[in-house]
This record gives sequence, C-alpha cells and structure tokens, in this order.
Amino acid sequence: MIGRLKQWMKGGAGPRAGGAGGDAAELRVLMVCMGNICRSPTAEAVLRERLQRAGLARQVMVDSAGTLDHHRGEAPDPRAIRHAAQRGYDLSAQRARPVLADDFARFHWLLAMDEDNLAWLQRKAPPGHGARIELLMPHARRHTDVRFVPDPYYGGPAGFEHVLDLVEDACDGFVDRLRRELTAPRGV
Repeated sequence: MIGRLKQWMKGGAGPRAGGAGGDAAELRVLMVCMGNICRSPTAEAVLRERLQRAGLARQVMVDSAGTLDHHRGEAPDPRAIRHAAQRGYDLSAQRARPVLADDFARFHWLLAMDEDNLAWLQRKAPPGHGARIELLMPHARRHTDVRFVPDPYYGGPAGFEHVLDLVEDACDGFVDRLRRELTAPRGV
C-alpha cells in the first residue's frame, strides 16, 4: 500500500531515517508558512484532526515550520490559538521552528501556504530530495478559485476565520487524496 503511494510520488525516494519522534510514521507532511505562528500551525492542527477522524492518524505524521527563523520557540499567535480553539483545535503546545535542510528528506510532502513560501522551498530543496513540494490550496474542494492561504497576521479576526475556512477545506481534500492513494487496488 505504501509502496504504491511512493510510486505515485513520482519516483521520490521518500524521507531518510533520522529526526524527531514521528519518523516511525509511514508518511510525513510538513505544513509551511513564513513565521510558523499563524497559518502553518493552524494547518498542522486541522490536518491532525482530519487524519484522526479518517482513521489515518497512526500512518501520517504532521508537523509545521516557517521559512523564516524569527519566531523560533514561540507559541502560535494568540489570535490563531483563540480562533482555532473556537473550532475545537488546540494549537497551544506547538512551538515555531524554521524549515531545516533535512526536512526535505524526512517529509513526503511539504505543503506551502502561499506562492512565496512555495518558491522558497523550491529554491532551498536539495537535488534528489524526493519530497513533494506543493501549495496546500489546490487540494480544496469548495474554495477551488483560491490559490493560497492569505497571511492573517496584520489583519483582524475575520482573517483568522478565513484561514480556518480555507485550511479546513484544503485539509479535507488532502485527506481524501491520501485515503484514495492508500486504499487503491494493486496495479493502479
């Protein structure tokens, strides 16, 4: 089953051994934004919840990181924590970290929140890394006209709610994609 998914990943070798505690998971997903204090921690929490609901939580490890290192060790933005909590997601234990060079080897997917972060990941990816580097929003089912998750940092409460709406939709689509790939009959 996992072999088929790795083939689907266009021949990527997948993550090499090593790193933090979730490396025993069959698949690993890294959510990426600029500071790792608003969008990517929200996406991490939402995807974890959706994977739990789908019965895939033991197979897929989720983490988040930022393309900049300005907030290392900080909790997510209090507004992100508050709005996520209102929808049942707990971001409070998360701490910001930068994308590391070995993340390109450890993770099967690096899902960027916007095109700037996508371009940064593509520039920093080492040759032969094997990870899929994509935007998150193309996985959305309802917000199909939205290409990226906007940064709510400089805005008001509506921005954080909009981020949650977009991320929930895209994570639902991504989980459906994972489920289809993981359960596809052999030879497909």
